[in-house]
Amino acid sequence: MIARIPVHVHASDPISEAGLIATLRPRQEVDLVEADRIGPDTVVLEATDSLTEDTLRRLRGLRGENCHQIILVISALDEAGLLTVVEAGVCAVVRRSEATAPRLAELIVRTAAGDGTVPPDMLGRLLQQVGRLQRQVLAPMDMHITGLSSREIEVLRLVAEGLDTREIAEKLSYSERTVKNVLHDVTSRFHLKNRSQAVAYVLREGLI
Repeated sequence: MIARIPVHVHASDPISEAGLIATLRPRQEVDLVEADRIGPDTVVLEATDSLTEDTLRRLRGLRGENCHQIILVISALDEAGLLTVVEAGVCAVVRRSEATAPRLAELIVRTAAGDGTVPPDMLGRLLQQVGRLQRQVLAPMDMHITGLSSREIEVLRLVAEGLDTREIAEKLSYSERTVKNVLHDVTSRFHLKNRSQAVAYVLREGLI
């Protein structure tokens, strides 16, 4: 028996919403749910013609409610908009013209499994946008797209290798106080309790 994935559909207009629901209802892998049943395992399908402030507020609100499996169906999206929706928590993007029942079902299954999907041409533009952000904004401030500085990355990598504060300080020619301050800054920024949690977090998120 196929495990059904809870899916909530929302569109910027009622006709599009009804059409998407009718498209997905026959799919065996989909269990359509109302807004009050959205949970951490729910895939949210958000449809709109263009990226409006209302859509962005909704996407960010979903992320704030611990919903991290969002598919955006949209007619058109430029480079800046693509980066914005990814930052807002969208996992997959599909053009309205390509949103067939099989394609939507495929995206739902992949999103529920933790995969992200963007049309190839959009992905190329996203990578270019991220590259420009890194070169023009973050690099001059010694920051990376991960939100960590070069020094923080060096310290965390050595912590992950099992070195203690003194050994890290010696290896990097820092004072022990500097190493402690770096670790304190990271744990505070990501709301972690200690260096072990910091290492677990950055490894899990692929930050180092």
